[in-house]
Amino acid sequence: MNLYKLTEKVFKYSFGKPINTEAVLTKGEKVKEEPLRYFNIDSTEGMSFNYKMTKDQIVWGLGENLRGMNKRGGIYESFCSDDPRHTPDKKSLYSAHNFLVVDGEETFGVFIDYPGKVVFDVGFSEENSLVIAIEEKDVDVYIITGEKPLEIVREFLNIIGESYAPPKWAFGYQQSRWSYPNEEAVREVGDKFIENSIPCDAIYLDIDYMERFKDFTIDETAFPHFKTFTKEMKDKGFRLIPIIDAGVKIEKDYDVYEEGLEKNYFCSDAEGKPFVAAVWPGRCHFPDFLNPQVRTWFGLKYKVLTDLGIEGFWNDMNEPALFYTDRGLKDAINLAKASENRNLDIYSFFKLNDTFNNMTNSLEDYKSFYHNINGEKINHYKVHNLYGYNMTRAAGEGLSLIDSNKRFLLFSRASYIGMHRYGGIWTGDNHSWWEHLLLNIKMMPSLNMCGFLYVGADTGGFGGNVNHELITRWTQFSIFTPLFRNHAAMGTRKQEPYSFEESTINLLRSAIELRYALIPYIYSEYMKSLKNKDMYFKPLSFEYPDDFSKRVENQLLLGDSLMITPVYEENSLGRYVYLPEDMVLWKVKNYQERTYEIVKAGHHYIDVDLNEVPIFIRTDKAFVLGKHSKNVESLNNEELNVIAFVENEATYVCYDDDGATKDYKVGKHEEIIIHIKKFKDDEFTIEIESKGNTKVKTLNFEIINTDGRVHSKTLSIKP
Repeated sequence: MNLYKLTEKVFKYSFGKPINTEAVLTKGEKVKEEPLRYFNIDSTEGMSFNYKMTKDQIVWGLGENLRGMNKRGGIYESFCSDDPRHTPDKKSLYSAHNFLVVDGEETFGVFIDYPGKVVFDVGFSEENSLVIAIEEKDVDVYIITGEKPLEIVREFLNIIGESYAPPKWAFGYQQSRWSYPNEEAVREVGDKFIENSIPCDAIYLDIDYMERFKDFTIDETAFPHFKTFTKEMKDKGFRLIPIIDAGVKIEKDYDVYEEGLEKNYFCSDAEGKPFVAAVWPGRCHFPDFLNPQVRTWFGLKYKVLTDLGIEGFWNDMNEPALFYTDRGLKDAINLAKASENRNLDIYSFFKLNDTFNNMTNSLEDYKSFYHNINGEKINHYKVHNLYGYNMTRAAGEGLSLIDSNKRFLLFSRASYIGMHRYGGIWTGDNHSWWEHLLLNIKMMPSLNMCGFLYVGADTGGFGGNVNHELITRWTQFSIFTPLFRNHAAMGTRKQEPYSFEESTINLLRSAIELRYALIPYIYSEYMKSLKNKDMYFKPLSFEYPDDFSKRVENQLLLGDSLMITPVYEENSLGRYVYLPEDMVLWKVKNYQERTYEIVKAGHHYIDVDLNEVPIFIRTDKAFVLGKHSKNVESLNNEELNVIAFVENEATYVCYDDDGATKDYKVGKHEEIIIHIKKFKDDEFTIEIESKGNTKVKTLNFEIINTDGRVHSKTLSIKP
């Protein structure tokens, strides 16, 4: 074992010969060895790290995974998995995020930097035992010390590097479906948003825009004038966002296939031939994204679409998903033939059924192909969790080569820590279940802990049929997530906001208008979190030290100033909330009509009608609110409202930048620093300082006193 000191609070314990995942950017210096902190080690089979938890310790983290914010009582696998049935008994989803924080009398963080399967048994097998197991003895273990979870998270975010910044328009509402199959269908979607006066910034193109599901191609029958059509839609206010999948179709004269074959850029089988498995197009090869040359080659392929006016992409099927291999298909067919004239009892029938079901994403198949890493042949199973990460890295690096200073929208289904520097993620193929709305809420801070800020779920659910109430409540939550996309599967009910009856259309329009009015705050808090290595969403206890806050898993702190309490149960016209301090409640029906209520610290039941979005303003905090428009680029935020709840004094820093370039990296941005101080029961002083060339000219203040009275004042910002 080698020990490295990265900072005063971060140490890396390096066992064996770990594969460099490039998740951590800070190198550190080698220091004198000492035993691994907190954990006992069992190395008889692979490596097992064991920690004895006390009864009151909370375990936060693991990014995109099932169950609650507190992971105690569950067993979890980090092994990127294409599984659309996100039921509570599942152990893994599409991403592998091996960072957690143990919070209690002894508080620390641990990151297991290992690209293969890792199992986290968090008090499942034994109530008070945390056991982290990997199958090999080559692993880097990072231990992070600190007094509070948020302090530990910030240390971790510092060593893994700055998160991805999307263009500002990507904070607008986005509409998707599998599929809008041609120009006419996409044009109709855009026209319906315009006709119904519902704001929207992007419309997605799923796999049917391609020529026979081939990456970087256009079906010219469905989209005969793609470049002209892209411009037409952008002129109407909509950007088109195409999907890119990991598998490259095996087809003669298809340039991506021919080039990859010629340059030996595909993953290989045991004999050194290109590995073959089927996905959407049928049989495919898979680019070896762990090879830097392959990343550059594949990343520059995105130029085919950027040259046609495309400014954003979603990478999919990159766990990688494998429908079948020739081996799996042959085994299943042979068993079916052998079973044809048999009387199948329960066990023989289940065996036949399982053989067909288990063709997809088979571990045997994952163990049957290889990568070339620095000239060494490495079995895919050992580095499985790096595949989606490096596909999106290829895209991010390629787009930077295509236009070095332009921000493109980019997000992925599969990921590993480190991919947060190149793009965001959505939480995969969820379902139109109320349970998945709650799961969406619980995932958000866990993802932020792992560096992923641009996150969101398929609003309304991808699979199944959403009803009017679920789409409304889910939309009312998604207005706060940075990625705000409605996406549904083929064969399901249409769930575009205009597809429902008039009363629901009105509710959804109102919620989406609120999102656009909140963009000055949402964008400000997102970019400050990015620059300050902080979290956009936090559990209550990351800011409030009381014991009960640790147990609250259905409320979130949003940025510096707000707490949100979404309604996530069917037929509910209210919910219980816990307030660790006095707060102001704004139940938003129409964001332009504002009334406020002081709610004292403690436990409360609040009424929340279907047309209301509850937002709490924290004590001595302020936030900014603009006005909605048809899309982000048409927002006019020369005039902002500043809404504050002031007991003593409140300071808010409103951040902005051009939202289009990477100039923010060299300090080109604007800030409005607002300071409000109470000096008598009914009187306040307001100080405003602006830095940079802010576009905001007027601030309308609504300052809520501790007795609930609102004090209004309008001030101009001096240029």
